[in-house]
Amino acid sequence: MHSDVKTRTRDLIKILESADNSPYIGEPVSQLEHALQSAFFARTRFKSTTITLSALLHDIGHLLANGHDQMDDLGTLEHEGVGARYLKSLGFSDAVCHLVQSHVLAKRYLCFRKKGYHQGLSPASEQTLMWQGGPMNLDEAMRFEDDPWFETILALRMIDERAKDPTLTVPGLTDYAPVIEEHLAKNIRGGEYVIG
Repeated sequence: MHSDVKTRTRDLIKILESADNSPYIGEPVSQLEHALQSAFFARTRFKSTTITLSALLHDIGHLLANGHDQMDDLGTLEHEGVGARYLKSLGFSDAVCHLVQSHVLAKRYLCFRKKGYHQGLSPASEQTLMWQGGPMNLDEAMRFEDDPWFETILALRMIDERAKDPTLTVPGLTDYAPVIEEHLAKNIRGGEYVIG
């Protein structure tokens, strides 16, 4: 396997490991626990590497705070875009990057479309919603519904909400390192990205 892929994987795993000491903004789990629970639920439901990696890495932008604007003490502003750009720079597929980029849109969409959803947000999620643009309007919602990944993005949002259980034990990062390596190896060819 290309040594650059191993280096990129190792560096990403280090960032994720550092999240074990980072509280997940206003929730009873760490950033790492949230990521691992999200990946576990996605892998169990979808059996898809793309979706599992998207779930594992959806909040990576919060862990790349240096040089990025913050939402007071609520994490990195536009963390979904920060994360998607970072993952693209590593060689992740367009699909993984798109799902990471879109997960906040799902929250905004559900606050607009689903009765009672907004009221059910945790206090931290309610606060970040305002930084993220608030509930969608009708035009935004209709455009979002046209996304080919629409149903998957909504499912990932539901997983995101569920992955906050301080009593749940799930597989650790060692389960995902080979998956990340394989994904990057398939998407990087001599510095060129392959769509996938």
